[in-house]
Amino acid sequence: MYYTERLQWVRDCKNVTQKEVANALHMKQQQYARYEKGVNAMPAYHLVEICKFLNVSADYILGLTDEMKPLQPEKTVVNS
Repeated sequence: MYYTERLQWVRDCKNVTQKEVANALHMKQQQYARYEKGVNAMPAYHLVEICKFLNVSADYILGLTDEMKPLQPEKTVVNS
């Protein structure tokens, strides 16, 4: 499965519209739709924001794993 198909799959599973994702990325729905269709290449920083918004790992979106895991919480570094 190509990453564009996974983007749509995750969005549909979470009952989120393209417009909602586009609003989270501060862009028009049509621009986001072009990412999902593979018409335009998606910058990595948008992938990060989409993963945060949909709470899914980039590994799943990119096809590196078939497990749709939520993002891991950020680890806090404690300086001793």
